[in-house]
Amino acid sequence: MTSEQEHFFGQLQMHSQQLQNIMMQKQAMAMRSRELEKAIEEAEKATEIYRTVGPILVKVEKGKIEKELEEEKEEIDIKLKTLESQEDRIKSKIKDAQEKYQAGSSVGG
Repeated sequence: MTSEQEHFFGQLQMHSQQLQNIMMQKQAMAMRSRELEKAIEEAEKATEIYRTVGPILVKVEKGKIEKELEEEKEEIDIKLKTLESQEDRIKSKIKDAQEKYQAGSSVGG
């Protein structure tokens, strides 16, 4: 294997690991977003809301908790969009590297 091929496969492996890491983060964020969405729906229906603080439940103001949930969901959704953008960039880098490698190997091979 030439050093150029080794470099290509090293880059490809690095990008693949980055992509896998981003996809795992994205999956976790998407799950958290769905959990928050469900919590917001339930909070809207509820007349009283309690929050766990250590081993006890404490009554909280409905409007305050709804606002906190909405803000957290917005933050998660922004992180999700950022991860999607990173995912697209890495997929593009992988595709470009593969195309360059194929072009180089068909010419030189």
